[in-house]
Amino acid sequence: MTELQALRARHSVRAYQKKPIDPDTATLLKERIAQLNQAYDLHMQYIEPAGAVFGGLASKLTGWSNVPAFIAMIGKRSDTLDERCGYVGEQLVLYAQQLGLNTCWAGIFKRKQVTADIAEDEKLVLTIAVGYGVDQGRPRRSKSVADVTDVQDMPDWFKEGVEAALLAPTAVNQQKFTFTLDGDTPSVSVSANGPFVRLDLGIVKYHFELASGRKIQ
Repeated sequence: MTELQALRARHSVRAYQKKPIDPDTATLLKERIAQLNQAYDLHMQYIEPAGAVFGGLASKLTGWSNVPAFIAMIGKRSDTLDERCGYVGEQLVLYAQQLGLNTCWAGIFKRKQVTADIAEDEKLVLTIAVGYGVDQGRPRRSKSVADVTDVQDMPDWFKEGVEAALLAPTAVNQQKFTFTLDGDTPSVSVSANGPFVRLDLGIVKYHFELASGRKIQ
């Protein structure tokens, strides 16, 4: 499975099988985390078992079940941290899909139960649940290309990028982003306020760039 195939196949999964992640698979995921930490100046950490992080009220509100492991999205506090976590975390989500795992971006979890190494100048932005799903999830409702851009006579690469962006997971499926095109230069902005919109922006950017082959400004 290519990364682009993983993007199209992947859906959020909250219910997992009662089994740990294969050690060799976990090693590959941890190696990728280390590579991305170095490349993007982050401190993401793979934690297994997940313990009580997805239990209690978090489970009742979201339907978490048997989450075996998670990735803690951590970095030094900055104005760009949330967006970087989205951009990099989605790379991990797609890589996990390629490894035969399922994932879900987790905004509701028990933060005090997260046993990660977090320095005083760092922030735990979010977690990503990881494991073997009881199923592969299902598509969600989505906006159309026309809902998120007013570009007319768009080139094929731009349309493919926007279509991929519309497959990106966003908090409460809000999809609060707008794409524009200046000549051959694409850009995207947050079109409204809302929870985790900066993180969503990072995820959306990665999807667009992967499918279009063009960098977002």
